[in-house]
Amino acid sequence: MRQKKISFSASYLFVALAALILFQYWLSPKVNNVSYTQFKNLVKEFKINSVVISTNELKGFETRQDGKQEPLFPEMIYRTPRVDDRNLVEFLEDNNVDIIAENENTFLKMLLSWVVPALIFVGIWMFAIKKMGQAGPGMMTLGKHKAKIVAQTDLGVDFSSVAGQDEAKQELQEVIEFLKTPEKFTRLGAKIPKGILLVGPPGTGKTLMAKAVAGESGVPFFSISGSEFIEMFVGLGAARVRDLFDQAGKTAPCIVFIDELDALGKARGIGGISGGHDEREQTLNQLLTEMDGFETNKGVIILAATNRPEILDPALLRPGRFDRQILVDRPDLKERVAILKVHSKGVTIADSVDLDVIARRTPGFTGADLANLVNEATLLAVRKGKDDVDNEEFEQAIDRIVAGLEKKNRVMNDTEKKFVAYHETGHALVAAFTATAEKVHKISIVPRGIGSLGFTMQLPTEDRYLMSKTELLEKIDVLLGGRGAEEMTFGEITTGAQNDLQKATNIARSMVTMYGMNEKLGHATYNEPGNQFLQQGILQQREISDETAKLIDDEVRTILDERMAIVRSLLATKKDLLEKVASALLEKETLESEEFMELVGAAKEDIAQDTNTEEEKEA
Repeated sequence: MRQKKISFSASYLFVALAALILFQYWLSPKVNNVSYTQFKNLVKEFKINSVVISTNELKGFETRQDGKQEPLFPEMIYRTPRVDDRNLVEFLEDNNVDIIAENENTFLKMLLSWVVPALIFVGIWMFAIKKMGQAGPGMMTLGKHKAKIVAQTDLGVDFSSVAGQDEAKQELQEVIEFLKTPEKFTRLGAKIPKGILLVGPPGTGKTLMAKAVAGESGVPFFSISGSEFIEMFVGLGAARVRDLFDQAGKTAPCIVFIDELDALGKARGIGGISGGHDEREQTLNQLLTEMDGFETNKGVIILAATNRPEILDPALLRPGRFDRQILVDRPDLKERVAILKVHSKGVTIADSVDLDVIARRTPGFTGADLANLVNEATLLAVRKGKDDVDNEEFEQAIDRIVAGLEKKNRVMNDTEKKFVAYHETGHALVAAFTATAEKVHKISIVPRGIGSLGFTMQLPTEDRYLMSKTELLEKIDVLLGGRGAEEMTFGEITTGAQNDLQKATNIARSMVTMYGMNEKLGHATYNEPGNQFLQQGILQQREISDETAKLIDDEVRTILDERMAIVRSLLATKKDLLEKVASALLEKETLESEEFMELVGAAKEDIAQDTNTEEEKEA
């Protein structure tokens, strides 16, 4: 038989307490404060039959206090301050009053005035210390590490949660096998790498990969950021490193994951106080010492992640510390499809949506970008009140991420709108009639982002890792197409090409100074890639003579002038098509790939027919 659970309510306690107070008030004697003269008059009138004399006051009772039975109902007590009256005792005896002397007990006063305040102070102090400990590292726990210890069952992440990155998974699989079956490696005397560094751009899934390793191996997971070691107090960072490694050794086998290692492991003497007295450098030195003294057979694996490996101290990357580096790079086409499938689980997507097409339209996107893409598309569908997410929402989400938020309230005048339309059409036409240029996906003159008045979106047909000299030159052609169209149509140029000119100049300068793609300067590099994080942009630049610097500037200028001449010649032959596409763009504001290629395709057919006619005439 199930027992009935009795619940306690605080209201019961309040009612009982109130009843007790009322009962005590009813039974307790009623005290009446009177003057000394009134007190003596009451004695004369025989209303006071017993008096208790204390140091500071007189208390008179209606009944005698000499042991007689007290009345059932509470009596009246008269109280008055004691005055210096020598005849008081004689007066009371004459009126047949029972006199009782009372010695005042000072212990309670001393207790209340000294002991109780001390107890209250100690109680408040202990309560504050307890709260500081519960809230996090306080003054009493400054030297304790701030790592979050997560049990394997609470992670809920394994390699099935990580799409793509097959090479990185294969490298980390060895670590998982060591944590599960260490005797397999120690049998032949092998040692697992003491530290593994995950390197890659932001958003590629380095932290997720570390959690997946812990989830696969089934061991506790210590997670901490590199910046959490550094404090304003000298020595605290080193103390936290010692405490972290001590706790990890006791919890072995386990994984210690340090995110954003560059905040802790920056090269010593760079961007701080050189000489070893900097708090960050002391913390780094302690980390190096702990990793040296850490035994690999304990089953503790140190994982770290960074997107800035070039600024790490070389001592961290030597064998015996972070001696294995695993690249977690941007996903390729196949991996983007897999990532989209993972993030689209639980999202109602229309049957017409092809994730392969979306993956082709998102080159260079990281896993975080693709997760944001799916979420943005879903939010757009919800905003429109749709029952599923269609291709239209995915297209708008891609435009929003790539080009920025659409500025519907930014109204351009007709002149600016025409300039932008011809500018973007120039980009698109040069791309359409250039052999190596990427396919035009969309042209728009709708303002987006902070300063974009329009954009021409090109999408690669496949992932590329190398570019030839011809491809670089034709990439410059596409960038200069907007300025060339403005100049040819209006005989005037605007500030709209500023970003295009900057990109074109950077490509041309890189061809001359870094890629060795210039005949006059030969197969040599004159400018090593600067490192903004190490603050060595000037130091890393090679020393060159003034003549060579002038020659570099001249060659960059020559490349840009030659490519602009080619662009002008191309657009001059396509002047009618430029007018036609720009007019359509002004009317619709956005041209999709199919609409643009329909206009360009008809022109290409006419050009092909004219070419065949001329060849027949020549024959």
